[in-house]
Amino acid sequence: MNYRQLLFPLILALSLVINSGCPAVFVGAAAGGAVGAGTVAYIGGELKSTEAVSLNRAWKASQMAMGDLGFKITDKDKDAFDAELRASGAGRKKIRIALKRISDTSTEIKIRIGTFGDESLSRQILERIEKQF
Repeated sequence: MNYRQLLFPLILALSLVINSGCPAVFVGAAAGGAVGAGTVAYIGGELKSTEAVSLNRAWKASQMAMGDLGFKITDKDKDAFDAELRASGAGRKKIRIALKRISDTSTEIKIRIGTFGDESLSRQILERIEKQF
């Protein structure tokens, strides 16, 4: 078999892999679809999820989740459209949960741990919040 005949399929396969995007985002989105209302993505150190709950319900669930996990709430602020909760945990971890009202029945939740993020802990916090709905 000629090397040129093998080269084209190899280049085609490599270009498909390179241009397919970030697999971690697709895996996160697929995992979140089974749990919440929309997608879950971990990008740039921040976990983002859209949930089929009101802002008020997500707010209460976030506060309850922090207590369940043993994190101390250090600051919180809420209005009709947005809410933000800051907490600290073991190892001086700084946790920020930002909520944004999308509609009466949909809320975006963003979770960041420290400066660079912690995907595992962020997902644990999101799971605990979802259990409170």
